[in-house]
Amino acid sequence: MGAGAGVGLLGLTWYAAFHVGFFERADVSVLRGFSGLEHRRHVDSIANAVASLCDPRQYVFLCAVPLGIAFARRRAWTLMAIAAILLGANVTSALLKPLLAHPRLAEHPLGVGGPAVASWPSGHATAAMALALCCVLAVPSRWRPLTAAVGGAFAVGVSYSFLALAWHYPSDALGGFLVAGTWTSLAVAAVLAAQGGPDAVAIPAQRVSLRTALGPPAAALAAALLLASAVFVARPHEVVAYAQLHGAFVAGAAAIAAFGLALATGLMLALRR
Repeated sequence: MGAGAGVGLLGLTWYAAFHVGFFERADVSVLRGFSGLEHRRHVDSIANAVASLCDPRQYVFLCAVPLGIAFARRRAWTLMAIAAILLGANVTSALLKPLLAHPRLAEHPLGVGGPAVASWPSGHATAAMALALCCVLAVPSRWRPLTAAVGGAFAVGVSYSFLALAWHYPSDALGGFLVAGTWTSLAVAAVLAAQGGPDAVAIPAQRVSLRTALGPPAAALAAALLLASAVFVARPHEVVAYAQLHGAFVAGAAAIAAFGLALATGLMLALRR
C-alpha cells in the first residue's frame, strides 16, 4: 500500500510540476526564495558543504553506515533490503531525469546557472532520504525514533542546501523523497513476504510506546521552531520583510521539512510492535 501510494504521488507531483500553471509558478516562487539566501557568502559555503555529502564519492562512505550496522547485527534480510533500496532508488532517479526532461517555463526564472532541464526527481534528495530510511531499518528498534528524527533532518538539510544553490526546483526534492519512500516500502514488503512476518526486519517482540516513538521527531520539530524563533528575535525586521516578499518560500520550505520528517517518522511508526 505504501509503495502504491508512493507511485501515485510521484505521478501527481510530476504532472503538477510540469503541466499545472499554479504549481509551476509556486515552484519558481519557492526556488527564488531559497536562491535569494545563496547570495550571502556563509550560506553559500554551508550549502555547498551539506549538498556535497550526497555526491557519489562521499555518498559511498555514508552508505556503509546502514550496511555495516545490518551486517554487524547479522540481519541478512535487512542487509539485502538496504542494498536494494540504496541501489534501486538512486538508479531510478538517474533514469527518470533524462526520461522526463522537459522545459518547465519558456524563460528561465533565475537566468544562467539555474536548474537543468533534466532535474526531476532530484538525485541528491533521493540519496539523502534513501540513506535516512535505510538507517531507520538498520538500527535496533529502541534507536529508531532518534534515527528517524536525525535522518529526516539530514534529508531536509541536503534539500535546503541544493535549493539555496538553485540546483533543483522544490518539486524535484519532493520527487526524490517519494522515489526513496517507494523503494523502501517495496523492499520492506518483499522481505516481510519472503520471511512471513515482521521479525524479518529485526523488530523485537516488545512494543515501543507511541510516546517514546514520537519523542525524538517532536524534539526535532521543536528545535527547528526554536531556531526559527531565535533568528526572528535576532533580526525581526529582516525576517518579516523577507517573509512578506517570499510567502511561497516560507510555505514551500515548511512543506519540504514536514514531508521529509513525516516519511522517516512514518517508516519508524510502521515498524513498531
